[in-house]
Amino acid sequence: MISKKKALQITDALTKEYPDSTPALKYSSSYELLVAVILSAQCTDERVNKVTEALFKRANTPEAMAKLSQEELEKYIFSCGLYRSKAEHIISASKDIVEKFGGEVPSGLEDLRSLAGVGRKTANVVYSVAFGGDAIAVDTHVFRVSQRLGFAEGKTPLDTEKRLMEALPKEKWSHMHHAIIFHGRRVCSARSPKCDACVVSSLCKYYNSRKRG
Repeated sequence: MISKKKALQITDALTKEYPDSTPALKYSSSYELLVAVILSAQCTDERVNKVTEALFKRANTPEAMAKLSQEELEKYIFSCGLYRSKAEHIISASKDIVEKFGGEVPSGLEDLRSLAGVGRKTANVVYSVAFGGDAIAVDTHVFRVSQRLGFAEGKTPLDTEKRLMEALPKEKWSHMHHAIIFHGRRVCSARSPKCDACVVSSLCKYYNSRKRG
């Protein structure tokens, strides 16, 4: 387990490096954010933004989306991958929002997780970004970078989320989620991490083990 001191040092460094880190997904409401996050699974944010630009002109409310047939929605989101399951989840979640929550995306974590097709990561992102809640969503970037930095050694996203929550001050959870994603995309990539350009290399478990090796 990483020490509190080192965790805060890393947090401070990444916060300074990425002070304005925010989601790359484009949205204008909590509902649009929810749909975009569902579509982002195993897909780039750039691709999602291209897809939602057209999709949201057709349907950008749960009421409108719930009226689409699955086949019609699939045509819009085909290029995002996993389009059949994503279409099913989006339509089901939209119907849940209309029928159970009066057409408004719920603001609580448990209610968000109760929506069809909305897992822990998606709920955490919407809760954090749309409603200002404190949460850490673990995607592939957060999972990889957290492992390398020494924040977490868990083998699952849930383990990693728990370790990050233990290591970081609660008020830092949401910003650090985005800062770690930025760092994973720009510096700490999966195949060729740019350790020489990393602002936290001296504190990084992965980097220091490579130096010793």
